[in-house]
Parts: sequence; C-alpha cells; structure tokens
Amino acid sequence: MAQTLAEIREALKVANRVEYEALARALAADERKGVKAALKSAARRLAAEDAEAARLNGMYSFQAQLAGGGIAVGLDEVGRGPIAGPLAIGAVVLPDDPRVEGVNDSKQLSAERREEIAVVVREVAIAWDIEYIQPQEIDEHGMTWALRTANLRAIAAIEEQLSAKGTSLDAVLLDGNAQHLDIVKGDGKCASIAAASIIAKVDRDALMCRYAEQFPHYGFESNKGYASAEHIEAIKQYGLSPVHRASFCRAWTQEALF
Repeated sequence: MAQTLAEIREALKVANRVEYEALARALAADERKGVKAALKSAARRLAAEDAEAARLNGMYSFQAQLAGGGIAVGLDEVGRGPIAGPLAIGAVVLPDDPRVEGVNDSKQLSAERREEIAVVVREVAIAWDIEYIQPQEIDEHGMTWALRTANLRAIAAIEEQLSAKGTSLDAVLLDGNAQHLDIVKGDGKCASIAAASIIAKVDRDALMCRYAEQFPHYGFESNKGYASAEHIEAIKQYGLSPVHRASFCRAWTQEALF
C-alpha cells in the first residue's frame, strides 16, 4: 500500500542525507505534485544544513589554525559606539568538541537566537568572561584606553580560570587591530571570537534593559544606548542620565558658542 502524502512529507521533514537519497529513489516514479514538492523542500533543507555545517567547520578550522594547536581565547567588543552604557568585552575559550551550533557574528543573529547560543557557549566553554568599562571611565580616559584595559582584564581573567584547571593560554584572537595582541578580524570567521561577541552582546543588552527601568525616558530597551533620533530628543528634554557618556553627547548638551 502506497504511503500517504502526509506520511511522505513527515518522513522527508526529518530525513538525513542518506535517508533522503533512499526516499528519493523509492519515490522517483511517484507523479504526485505534493510528493515532488516535498522532495524539493527536503533537498533545499539538506543543502542549507550542508552549507551551515561547512560554515561552522570553517570557523573552527580557522580558529585551530590561528591557535597553532594550542589553547586560544577569542575576544570581541560590544558597545564602542553608543552614547550611553558601558563598553563590554567578551572572552571565550572553546573546546574543539562539542561545537556550538549556529555560532556566528552576533550582528547576524536575532536577539532570540543570540540568547539561545549564549546559554550553550557558557555551558560548553573551557573558560569565559565579560568585562565592562563604565561611561565615566570612558569619558575620563577615552575609548582607546577603554578597549585596551577591558581586553587585558578579560585576558587576565581567562588566564586565571585556565590556571585553576592546570593549563595555560597559547594565543589571543582579537577582532580588530588596535591592541597589539594576536590579531584577527574574525567575529564572522572564528568560532571563539563569534562566541565572545554573542555573550557580550546578550549581557550588555540585558543590562541596558535594566537601565531602561531606572531611566525610562531614553528608550534604552530598544536603542541599547545608541544615538537614535528619539534618544537624542530625550537628552535635549531631560538632560543626561548617570549612564550617559558625557563626552559623546556634547553636541546636544553644550551651550551654543555663537
């Protein structure tokens, strides 16, 4: 007795590559439009899964190459450009296995997906850390100092965690080129840097949502401290909050010179 279309669709929906090939051969003579459509849909799904597997393998292979077979920490910053809230630096040491499925540059992921992956990163990471530089420190010392200080603090925290486990750090993989460390532009190419970007982004976004409850005029829950038109108007109306970077807001707060 021939399988119903619903049964075929369900089988194809969960079939792996080998199972799909067997089903495709068995259904080659089936002329039902629904069957042909289900086969095409399954083929597209498997192609997407293959592409994602290749992308993920590339990220881990790139990381292993840069680390030279040793233990590497990936670092990435979140919050360099906002006019409110701290700078955040994430640092992550990932094992070769298990891999973090879906890890990617945090900007390429939805907020919901970032939160899901952040949980997995914290669970599987050999070591991880998030460091903050507060707005007042940024105003006092500048962003170059803030980036270097946060990166060095994060590296020190990772080294301490690894030392407690009887191992040590071999390489520092940094997204950007300002810190004179082992450098790679890699939040979309290197697994540990991508993981660092995700945990830093999730943690900082949650912090900005808490700030929104304390300072409700500025829309921190949506703009995350960036200079949206509504945020700028709120500054003009209410002035700066304690979490604003005053040095970033002079255009909207200082008296006219002429």
